[in-house]
Amino acid sequence: MEHNHEHCGCGHHHHADTTESKIQQAFELYNLDLSDEKIQHEVDAVLKHREENNTPDVKKLLLNCVELTSLKTTDSEDSVMQMVEKVNKFDDEYPELGNVATVCVYPCFAQICHDTLENEDVGIACVSACFPSSQSFIEVKIAETAMALHEGATEIDIVQSVGKFLAGDYESVADEISEIKDVCGERKLKVILETGCLKSAANIKRASILAMYAGADYIKTSTGKLTPAATPAAAYVMCQAIKEYYEQTGIQIGFKPAGGMKTIDDALTYYTIVKEVLGDKWLNNRMFRLGTSSLANLLLSDIVGKDVKFF
Repeated sequence: MEHNHEHCGCGHHHHADTTESKIQQAFELYNLDLSDEKIQHEVDAVLKHREENNTPDVKKLLLNCVELTSLKTTDSEDSVMQMVEKVNKFDDEYPELGNVATVCVYPCFAQICHDTLENEDVGIACVSACFPSSQSFIEVKIAETAMALHEGATEIDIVQSVGKFLAGDYESVADEISEIKDVCGERKLKVILETGCLKSAANIKRASILAMYAGADYIKTSTGKLTPAATPAAAYVMCQAIKEYYEQTGIQIGFKPAGGMKTIDDALTYYTIVKEVLGDKWLNNRMFRLGTSSLANLLLSDIVGKDVKFF
């Protein structure tokens, strides 16, 4: 598959002229003949290592990988500002701990995050492109993304066009992702596969490959708006795809499980999958993120050894 690096300078893969044959050629480089049952057995084997990762250092890293998320219909400038103020205060109250990776909000709150956030190491991630359904015109998706970036977003999370993907229109799915990545330029683009809708391991693998070839900097499991959201099996297949893509291209793509992550055990599950499939090179908050609204307090409470409702 040919790639075009010319128009964004990010060293990423973009299609100048995506054709179905090129997409098919890309798919042929990967094993897509997956058995869901076999995948589940492999996941169970990997997760036997989970308990050895149940350490204070791992939990500190996981806290550092959290994208502190508020994506509610009731969000307001005030509620978002309060969330960001907590992130600001965290550095004073827990100077020995690394802060969260990002705050993740709707695009209309990018500006308030940008104006309020004091820690330059914490990113501002905005869901965009008609999240969570992704059912709109590409022009609207591009406009929303451009506006979010203009208002201060440093990262963009979009949902692949799941309906088009399931209909087999891979070309349109890839072209949309490519066009949105062009708008992002140097800023990171996360592509949400909405794995709960994809029904099979083979489809999850195919969607992962498609998103990476089209320009995703991260692939993400779910929006959290549908069930099932993130699952260990989906995460395992996505990490396998990231590993194979890295072997094919030398490009390291990040991974973000999101949705339904409610316990420290859930976080340790995803950490273990990343560690066992991808290895140490991914065990940092540039390559591994956790999308969650509830996990930050649980991790913090565990680390400091008492019940804390900080965030």
